[in-house]
Amino acid sequence: MQKQEILEAILVECMTIEEAASICKVDVAWLSCRIKEGYFMGKGERFSSGDLLRARRMRDIERNFDASPELAALFADLLEEIDRLKMRI
Repeated sequence: MQKQEILEAILVECMTIEEAASICKVDVAWLSCRIKEGYFMGKGERFSSGDLLRARRMRDIERNFDASPELAALFADLLEEIDRLKMRI
């Protein structure tokens, strides 16, 4: 089981922007715009599982609450911090 998790992590790290956008069900332009604005810590061409989770969260926040990208990124930051704190408990 551990080998499969490692393989999945490697595959996720090698994803292109097109593949990441497809998985997150967003346009490449949507994802590219948020990368350029600095809402992702990644390099822009490689996506981690954390980046995919962040993109999905931002997408949902923008769609469900008609939030601006800036607000969605801030909210995603808060959710990530909550996740980190939960891991420490």
